[in-house]
Amino acid sequence: MRKLLLATTAIAFACTASAPAFAEFNDRNIRVSNGINADHPVGNGIEAMQKCLDEKSGGKLKLTAFWGGALGGDLQATQALRSGVQEAVVTSSSPLVGIEPALGVFDLPFLFANAEEAYKVLDGKFGKMMDEKLAAVGLVNLAYWENGFRNLSNSVRPVTKWEDFSGLKVRVMQNNIFLDTFQNLGANATPMAFGEVFSALETKTIDAQENPYVTIDTSKFFEVQKYITETNHAYTPFLFLFSKAIFDTYTPEEQAALRECAVVGRDVERQVIADLNKKSLEKIKAAGLEVNVLSPEEQTRIREKSMVVYQKHMDEIGADVVDAVLAELTEIRK
Repeated sequence: MRKLLLATTAIAFACTASAPAFAEFNDRNIRVSNGINADHPVGNGIEAMQKCLDEKSGGKLKLTAFWGGALGGDLQATQALRSGVQEAVVTSSSPLVGIEPALGVFDLPFLFANAEEAYKVLDGKFGKMMDEKLAAVGLVNLAYWENGFRNLSNSVRPVTKWEDFSGLKVRVMQNNIFLDTFQNLGANATPMAFGEVFSALETKTIDAQENPYVTIDTSKFFEVQKYITETNHAYTPFLFLFSKAIFDTYTPEEQAALRECAVVGRDVERQVIADLNKKSLEKIKAAGLEVNVLSPEEQTRIREKSMVVYQKHMDEIGADVVDAVLAELTEIRK
């Protein structure tokens, strides 16, 4: 009898030891707000993140995505996180500069030469510095996802150096750094609602616009443009933000799973963005547009030309932030 009891105890212990430790997880429905639609690569990222969470939590941590601003715009949703009434949002950095001015650093022109540079900075020391600033305003950044690089198209001339911007009427977002960037290059920067851009290009009210390749493709801007240049003049990340007030109530295991799985989702989302950009660029080329790429030497020239914009906005962003990102990029480029 004693042998049977010992054997039963040993089997029970072995089963307990080998089973996933799901006891540290609670059933949670995590609402994730998005301004974009479900067919955006963020949707692929959310799917990958959920699969990862299912494996780690035994299905207890569930993401419920609300697309197309169903829970409000990015700024409104982010404020809901800070108030502790909503769990998460995937948002571009630009709308949040009123909450954390340091995020304006990502609007600075020609900051990153390519995606690899951006990833090293965002996923490294500088990204952690920004995470600390976000935590101070009630936001936990789980990972930097991708919105992507913006590039220039126009109907006037090839753009291969900064002097070629001179006189171009370029539609830009209503963003002071963007306005200053293009005016500094000699262009006529014109703020305009996105929905008006195609007709304005078609009627030659404006000459040019700037957006990621995928947007230039899906919005069919290539139909009314002749030239496109891979300027990579602005790289905007998406941030997967979580309410700090809610996050702090989660168990350490739940917090770790969310952080780890947000990185899994990040890697998938970035790859889908890269693949779509390649497909969109091929479609643009097939439509007959002349495609140019700024040379490394011209990237250096145009970045130096743009330093006046960095200086102008340094105080509002924070000199420590601008200095830190430039220092890290200097190390990367050695």
